[in-house]
Amino acid sequence: MTHKDLADLIFPHITKTIEDYEKMYPERNLPEGAIVTRFAPSPTGFVHMGSLLASFIERKAAKDTNGVFYLRIEDTDQKREVENGIEGIVTDLKNFKIDIDEGALSRTESIGNYGPYIQSERKEIYQAFIKHLLELGLAYPCFCTAEMLDETREMQEATKARIGYYGRYAVCRNIKLEDAYNRIKNGEKYIIRLKSPGDFEKKVVVQDAVKGKIEFPENDLDIVIMKSDGLPTYHFAHLVDDHLMRTTHVIRGDEWVSSLPIHVQLFKMFGFNPPKYAHLSPIMKQEGDTKRKLSKRKDPEAAMSYYAKLGIPTEAVHLYLMTIANTNFEQWYDQNKDKSIDDFKFDFKKISSSGALFDLEKLINISRNYISYLKAEDVYDKVLSWAQVYDNELSELLSKYKEYTISLFGIERYQKKPRKDFESWSTVKDNIWYMYDELFTNVTYDFQKITDKEEIKNILDLYINKYYNELDEKDTWFNKIKELCDELGYASNMKDYKENPNNYKGNIADVSTVIRVVLTSSSMTPDLYELMKLLGIIRIKERINKFIEN
Repeated sequence: MTHKDLADLIFPHITKTIEDYEKMYPERNLPEGAIVTRFAPSPTGFVHMGSLLASFIERKAAKDTNGVFYLRIEDTDQKREVENGIEGIVTDLKNFKIDIDEGALSRTESIGNYGPYIQSERKEIYQAFIKHLLELGLAYPCFCTAEMLDETREMQEATKARIGYYGRYAVCRNIKLEDAYNRIKNGEKYIIRLKSPGDFEKKVVVQDAVKGKIEFPENDLDIVIMKSDGLPTYHFAHLVDDHLMRTTHVIRGDEWVSSLPIHVQLFKMFGFNPPKYAHLSPIMKQEGDTKRKLSKRKDPEAAMSYYAKLGIPTEAVHLYLMTIANTNFEQWYDQNKDKSIDDFKFDFKKISSSGALFDLEKLINISRNYISYLKAEDVYDKVLSWAQVYDNELSELLSKYKEYTISLFGIERYQKKPRKDFESWSTVKDNIWYMYDELFTNVTYDFQKITDKEEIKNILDLYINKYYNELDEKDTWFNKIKELCDELGYASNMKDYKENPNNYKGNIADVSTVIRVVLTSSSMTPDLYELMKLLGIIRIKERINKFIEN
């Protein structure tokens, strides 16, 4: 009885060798220094802020080096998979413009030559590698039941021994080949374990791209590498996939740091060069006086759907993620407003090793700034796309009044310091609703200093019948408001008013506010002259008369 006989019994259908797979998945033809990395989620729920950050960094690192960024679906734990989980991940990445070079597009579609990119479809590949270990006597079948393993754990806890399947606790490690062969042939259930060559008293050192030098005891656990369903565990699939897909950098959350001794050991057992590792600290949230990990269960802002519904532009999300990803980005961006995020070179050394504190206000502020520098046509297109999903009423108005709305978005936009009224697409309607007659109903007027209705009517009547002319240039328009002020006893010059306020009923700002509020309901709007040009004389008179008549 040989190890090969046992391997052939377990895997009679596996005829390809690891050498065959090496030929099928050759080294990639890429420039020197090119990074090949992956986003490798499980289809167990939505993409959250933490995983979006990881995928963003992975894509950026690959793009900056003319490398490859691919999507791999890790679905070997199929009990936890949710319906349409893969499609949800693909959609979330697409919505936030995390474009892949290779990988799964759905359960049935993919792009790239290094697939399948869904782990459950790679079963025979994993088994070929496990068979190789069995043939070399570096893996073995384990027949321990759950009850036996529980008893071992209880014994270890009682004696304060290290928990795990190793040394004298690895009871199936030394089963004779013939006995294992016969037990399998008789139908006894089993899993496959690694026969670890590690020594817990020795050290393994890994140079992490983010955390620097990390030192661990060698792995001596005989970890499970194949479950009873024939699928591999995460650790073993990680080895096979990252080697065959020629991954150069594994970028992932630091909850996987403790797995490094296992992963490094697996690569060495096959004689493969391990990839470089970069472990990202979790995004934190301030809660009172303490900080905790941003939770996809507790925090609505952890879900990417939250930002889609809110209407935060994808580009603003990218800018925010870049401020988390590299500590020097904000300074670079402030000094390079004419450049895009693609011009910034990502650096692993500039990733904070302690984890960033999530700041929603900062994200919103970035969004507000980003929107303010867009062209009016771009704002229109993006708001319309958002409204078509989330606000039918706004969508219909934008479609009906396209050129009018673009002109509205253009007010005070093309100047050194553009207006920053919109922090997201969901806030646009609250800032422009008054410019549409369909929404300008049941209006509540926000008058400030001048509140007497008869005085307001007097100002409006004189203004519309004597001073307003829609053909006036802005300077002429403003001078006529000054004339109106002089006629009615209001200061047309703010300096005069400040020096002698008791000589006047009010000032030109008060009078302008009356006109502004009657036309828009609000005392805080973009440039009044530009708004009136858009409204036109007919609607201006209608709105003034509407107020006077009420």
